[in-house]
Amino acid sequence: MPELPEVETVRKGLEKLLNDFYIERIEVLKERSIASPGGSSDFINNIKNSYLGAWERRGKYLIGTLLTRDKNNKGLIVVHLRMTGQFKLIEKQIPSCPHTRVRFFDKRGKELRFIDIRNFGQIWYVPSSKQVSEIVSGIKTLGPEPFSADFNSIYLEKYLKKKTRSIKSALLDQRTVAGVGNIYADETLFDAGINPKTESRSLKSAELKRLCNSLIKILNISIGEGGTTFSDFRDLEGINGNYGGQAWVYRRGGKSCKKCGEKILREKICGRSTHWCPNCQK
Repeated sequence: MPELPEVETVRKGLEKLLNDFYIERIEVLKERSIASPGGSSDFINNIKNSYLGAWERRGKYLIGTLLTRDKNNKGLIVVHLRMTGQFKLIEKQIPSCPHTRVRFFDKRGKELRFIDIRNFGQIWYVPSSKQVSEIVSGIKTLGPEPFSADFNSIYLEKYLKKKTRSIKSALLDQRTVAGVGNIYADETLFDAGINPKTESRSLKSAELKRLCNSLIKILNISIGEGGTTFSDFRDLEGINGNYGGQAWVYRRGGKSCKKCGEKILREKICGRSTHWCPNCQK
């Protein structure tokens, strides 16, 4: 599933490549891709004849501004890529692949195509009279953004002080911190030198400071590399993310640790494959 760096890479691409993109026509090829009230018919009627404006990211959600012809606010389009969702900007008319779910056509002939192999991705229309959380319920429970002032070791210490679950499980919980998934939880814990099985409430202040610093460091590196591609992720221009080649532990089970040479372990923790070095993360 695309995590914060991948979603941020898509956000940057949407904002860069869709400047002045005017949605003249929409085709919804898979009804389940549209999650907002009223289904595809209301979605099409509300979004067509709109300009795409600025894009934001909240956790793993993409939030795009919709504008009228005279550039007044017309509401928002919200997207969650889930496991395999991706956008592709089509410059020339080419047939859509079997996994194409929604097609947005520009007045100049360009097309923004939403492709989703597993078909778990969701798209919402949010009218200007509503808050995003009124339509997209998952946003209500998100924790702070890693790059925000609200995310720090003091917050983590308070939030985790009664949590008996593993720190790996806590990092995957979007209520703890928004946008982190399996890849960056493993990489962060390695960088911070923390065993993923460690009980959350047992972490000391110094460890939590390292954890916060490591998370921000790893996310920044990955964003700079365009995210990670191990299977399905591509940006709007079809380019793979490059962070995967730099991974310290993720998907490196059985290989030698790049720091100490110890064999990287792979084990399921909270139902997710987890990778760590037993020597560097004691």
